[in-house]
Amino acid sequence: MNISCLIFILYGIPLIIYRIHNLFYPLEAGVTYLLDKKYSPWWGSHQIQTIYIAFPFLETLLRLIPGLFSIWLRLWGAKIGKNIYWTPKLEIADRGLIEIGDNVIFGYGIRLYSHVIKPKNNNLMLYVKKIKIGNNVFIGAGCRFGPGVNIKDETFIPVTTDLYPNKNANIN
Repeated sequence: MNISCLIFILYGIPLIIYRIHNLFYPLEAGVTYLLDKKYSPWWGSHQIQTIYIAFPFLETLLRLIPGLFSIWLRLWGAKIGKNIYWTPKLEIADRGLIEIGDNVIFGYGIRLYSHVIKPKNNNLMLYVKKIKIGNNVFIGAGCRFGPGVNIKDETFIPVTTDLYPNKNANIN
């Protein structure tokens, strides 16, 4: 197998499957229940992206070439601005559910989770909502953001800050 086939298998096929899946089962913000008989579009899209969570080096390689990781995320449906500094150990659980403005710096070990699952009434409640990060934002190492987090422009987020669902942040 040559290198171009391997690249297509690792990066192209999951992306194509995700795009097709999203045409038929678009991701929508809100609450659903995973143990219901109804199919969960989030579950399907998350399973397609699991390879990059299980093997983070695949996306780390993309960050070695300036601008390539931003293009990669746009292909998944994310809205990504310009001049983004991506560091290693960044984990994005739901690539199509993030919006990032211009001139954003991510510290080491950031985790962005546009979903949360918790037990409720003998079921598993799933809450999904986009994470939005404004322009000229610095995010310190080790931060974790939940669904619906909204970071305002010109914000400095200190190291190891946890922002829970639907938190608006304007920390300076």
